[in-house]
Amino acid sequence: MMTTTSTTFLADTYPLPFPGRAEAGRILAGRLKAFANQSDAVVVAIPNDGVPVAAQVATALNLPLTVQVIRKLGVPGQKEMFMGCIAGDGVRIINNETINALHIPERVVDWVVFCENQELLRRKRVFAGDRKIPELHGRTVILVDEGVSTGCRMLAAVQAIRKQGAQRIVVAVPVGSTQGLAKVRAVADQVVCVMEPKLFFSVSHWYDNVEPVPDWEVCQILDGATATEKEPALQTA
Repeated sequence: MMTTTSTTFLADTYPLPFPGRAEAGRILAGRLKAFANQSDAVVVAIPNDGVPVAAQVATALNLPLTVQVIRKLGVPGQKEMFMGCIAGDGVRIINNETINALHIPERVVDWVVFCENQELLRRKRVFAGDRKIPELHGRTVILVDEGVSTGCRMLAAVQAIRKQGAQRIVVAVPVGSTQGLAKVRAVADQVVCVMEPKLFFSVSHWYDNVEPVPDWEVCQILDGATATEKEPALQTA
């Protein structure tokens, strides 16, 4: 049976929002000092917006950086609603409550999954490029995103990384909702969160600057990440 631990540092306070993702990453890195320079540890970011946060963590801890691509499954015709997430390699997190409440046919769900999987594969190719990708099997993975709202993306990422054979998964985020973090705590080995506000609103509410991170910036950050060891390329799922 998996044992989970969790640490939240400012759960009952209402500090000013983080100036940006880089600053949030530096603060988060300060909570993860125990993993610095560990030869079996690797930082994995959820792109695109989690990458600037994770880059600061990887730099501060002197660990390699890679990504785990996740795609949300949007409800057709309702831009702000989602019915699940995918992570490739057959990993799906489906919100059946949303699907049933909106009477979304199975064929529509399958079509959205197909379309988002094509985009997921495209992004994986772009972000992989000719870079050396750290192997995750048998390692401690510090899984980083800009925040946890519903928990869907993080649940999909944890499931995908488990399938790659990670020995331990530490989910690390600057901010998270109580509901979303509860779901993540049930599947991760450890959760480190800087802020768990009682009134959450959204991840973007806790950042002054939430401009979307484009693909080229993700690639630029990955190119600039300092590898701590030579490793074989990870096959694209």
